[in-house]
Amino acid sequence: MAATTLQVKVKPNARQSALAEQADGTWLAQIKSPPVDGKANEELIALVARHFGVRKAQVVIKSGASGRMKLVSISN
Repeated sequence: MAATTLQVKVKPNARQSALAEQADGTWLAQIKSPPVDGKANEELIALVARHFGVRKAQVVIKSGASGRMKLVSISN
């Protein structure tokens, strides 16, 4: 059971939610939610799950839950 790990930079309070791969291989996630009470993390998990076509339960924030740079793991 292989897992894919992404390095994601999160920008909260964006006008619209979007996930895009950057030239250096990292991902930029623009999140509508503010970084309050884990709301941005919940939206990030939903955004990654929707983008890669997996269930939310398959997406885990491995590190950086309280920072802007996060390691997100997607299990198959």
